Amino acid sequence: MKPRLYMIIPCYNEEKVLPITSEMFLEELNLLIAKDKISENSRILFVNDGSKDKTWDLIKKLSEKDEHFVGICQSRNRGHQNAVLAGMMEAKDVADITISIDCDGQDDIAAMEALVDRYHEGCEIVYGVRSNRDTDTFFKRFTAQTFYKLLNKLGGEIVYNHADYRLVSARVLKEFANFWVYKFYFFRFFVYNHHRNIT
Repeated sequence: MKPRLYMIIPCYNEEKVLPITSEMFLEELNLLIAKDKISENSRILFVNDGSKDKTWDLIKKLSEKDEHFVGICQSRNRGHQNAVLAGMMEAKDVADITISIDCDGQDDIAAMEALVDRYHEGCEIVYGVRSNRDTDTFFKRFTAQTFYKLLNKLGGEIVYNHADYRLVSARVLKEFANFWVYKFYFFRFFVYNHHRNIT
């Protein structure tokens, strides 16, 4: 049976980029459906994180245009990680797998096929890792590298350059929902769990 995929895409003030990247996400979803890698009931779930621009209006228009687009709207800005979490918790009972990815199109959307292939090979969590950060500003690159290095020195086991681009199975998400401290250090849970995972 083909898994039902939900792409989880947090959005905060994305009115300029959403018309561009939404089409890229839909193209990738349709490609995966055409290749019989995922169910045609798969969806692209936008999580509006209290945007102050027209992001939510755009999400509503996208959902009217194509049934593959769906959205949820948080009452206020709760932060990027909480928006990803909200999307995962929304999808955990309807999807077989989720892939979280930023809305800005900086992550390689075409790499989703490789993530799904690893799921078909038995992996419950698959990390999308940047091979380089050339598109980042110097400041973003420096702070990200410093963050990863500091966490590793403090004994944190973290996947370098991993960010939020990852596939997670519904089985893992359902366990994650019972993990009471997940709100405090969201993405570290995926490193410490005992399910088969790959970078």
